[in-house]
Amino acid sequence: MGVFSNIFGSKEDKVSKPEENSYLNWLPLTTIGQLEEIKEMSKTEPVFIFKHSTRCSISSIVLKRFEALFEEEHQELKVYYLDLLSYRNISDEIGHTFQVVHQSPQLIILKNGISVQNASHYDITNTDLSTFI
Repeated sequence: MGVFSNIFGSKEDKVSKPEENSYLNWLPLTTIGQLEEIKEMSKTEPVFIFKHSTRCSISSIVLKRFEALFEEEHQELKVYYLDLLSYRNISDEIGHTFQVVHQSPQLIILKNGISVQNASHYDITNTDLSTFI
């Protein structure tokens, strides 16, 4: 690693990915077909969708803070991770299907097939996960 990489970080450092050492068990959201499965799943348990822009520093900060909210008691919560840059079409479909305006970063919580809560930016970190256990 060069001097500039040490100071400014490498290209790999700039791409945020979900943390590996967390009680949060990310589920990748990569196809539009998954939205129907998620909608059905939300009829028996709450389902979270976290929309993340890998190029946005605010989104990266919020993602890390969101992960820090998870404690052992939250590890069974279903949380889907959507990379907005790779799957913008899925984000558009989420907005249409669940009637939420696109934001980034954004957390959408589904119950009984509908969005019961959504938050964006730093408001995401105010989510009380325990209400969804």
